[in-house]
Amino acid sequence: MVELLSPAGDIERVKIAINYGADAVYFGGSNYGLRATVGFNMDEIKYAVEYIKKHGKKAYLTVNIFPHNEDLVGLPEYIYEVSKTGIDAVIVSDPGVFSVIRDVAPKLEIHISTQANNVNYRSANFWHDLGAKRIVLARELSLEEIKEIREKTPNDLELEVFVHGAMCISYSGRCLLSNYLTGRDANKGECTHPCRWKYYIVEEKRLGQYMSIEEDDRGTYIMNSKDLCMIKYIPDIIKAGATSLKIEGRNKSSYYVAVVTKAYRKAIDDYLEFGDKYVFNEELLEELGKVSNRDFTTGFYFGKPGTESQNYNSSSYIRNYNIVGMVLDYDEENGFAVVEQRNRFFLGDEVEIIGPRDMFTEVINRMYDADGNEIEVAPHPQMIVKIPLERKVGKYYMLRKKA
Repeated sequence: MVELLSPAGDIERVKIAINYGADAVYFGGSNYGLRATVGFNMDEIKYAVEYIKKHGKKAYLTVNIFPHNEDLVGLPEYIYEVSKTGIDAVIVSDPGVFSVIRDVAPKLEIHISTQANNVNYRSANFWHDLGAKRIVLARELSLEEIKEIREKTPNDLELEVFVHGAMCISYSGRCLLSNYLTGRDANKGECTHPCRWKYYIVEEKRLGQYMSIEEDDRGTYIMNSKDLCMIKYIPDIIKAGATSLKIEGRNKSSYYVAVVTKAYRKAIDDYLEFGDKYVFNEELLEELGKVSNRDFTTGFYFGKPGTESQNYNSSSYIRNYNIVGMVLDYDEENGFAVVEQRNRFFLGDEVEIIGPRDMFTEVINRMYDADGNEIEVAPHPQMIVKIPLERKVGKYYMLRKKA
């Protein structure tokens, strides 16, 4: 059975991923992961693992930095504590980290991160021989290459591939731009995403004269890749031999996690149900377009990407919809939803309400603050609003409206 793997940057997103259909969730600790701003402390790791396991799903922890000598201090103790949480696997890039795990937690399952740049079956077999359970393949592979890797590796070696999310301009994340331009190391979790910045050319003898790389007075975005989106090609990926389909985005919002997880869950389930009679539902692609994105590309899956995979005009996200509220509770007797505000909304707004298995539209005809006072606008972040709805909703349903 193919796995759908979703990201989480905090406990709320762990719960969202599970409730919206993920088979497994990956997240990072405060140390040793490549997303410095969304790390879990040990208590949060324990809570996340407990919640995920209670729902019969799997939890993976990223330990995928490239450590210098000083970074190894405390690592054995950290790995030992992690192993006692019941985590299903850790995701690593570095052979030194791999060896530490083997020393202090020999039974802990290890997945080899995309940061290790696995692009051939020999490297996959190398890690398997050392005891790795899964290879997270580099994004720079075609479907045909993935198929060959599957054919030339043991059946018990799992292959994980990215199907959705941001693409790095550098080779599977090995980027020096952030370090060079800002002093913040992308390979230690502090990437500032300089690949999204605006650039001009300056000739060495004409200092101060900024020339557009293209004839555009706004500059150009020569390293600004479109976002990966493979939802239309789920059958091709599964047939190529992928074990796990991974959504990128530990820095992304709960809304992103919910919408993208739900869409891919539906596409995977439909294909597994209908097989050769499967027909892709175009509404799923439309749904993904309601999440912030930089247009979509199929990356390397059908050959090396060309200019059509880059966005040379802007690094801005496309935002057609905004989440305005998250349902915390529902009073079934009175038909009131208790909503936490995420963006400002008004009386009379038409909102789409999405849940793990449904979506519908309602107009907000009445709403009240936490004290029961009738209000016309919800202006304050995370304020509690009570809204009567015609249809039943549940916890973690979301309200969104057109931007």
